[in-house]
Amino acid sequence: MKVEIVSIAKKERSTYDPLYKELLKMSSRFAKIEDIELFPKDVAKAHTLGSEAARTAYTKVLQPYLSNGYSIALHPDGKIIDSFKFSKLLSDKISVKIFIGGAYGFEDTFIKQCDQVISLSELTMSHKIAKAVLLEQIYRGFSILNNHPYHK
Repeated sequence: MKVEIVSIAKKERSTYDPLYKELLKMSSRFAKIEDIELFPKDVAKAHTLGSEAARTAYTKVLQPYLSNGYSIALHPDGKIIDSFKFSKLLSDKISVKIFIGGAYGFEDTFIKQCDQVISLSELTMSHKIAKAVLLEQIYRGFSILNNHPYHK
């Protein structure tokens, strides 16, 4: 199985990098996890033009990743689910793509193209914290599916 985390984010070193690396390593026994961060010049320019232009630029950059696989968008208005329901989103799939939008979120047209829209919490988190929570939930989800004791 393959899981791709596709986010609108600048590639930069972070204090969270060791945590990401550890969670990716832990999950690697269950699936190939790929972390794809996208922030091309078009997105940077769109940020200077406003929120609508930014969301349009995000859709343009993320659109090619929607094909082939089950797609999940992380969105503040998405459904809040527990770890067991999250694990079911991962089960019986060959490819799952999880999208983290940019600072201005997603266009509605992009959200409607996703198979599932979820929220990690009612709390607002930075993208870096959201990615750490997501990676932990991916590992927890696979642990649940494989009866690994981590989730207990």
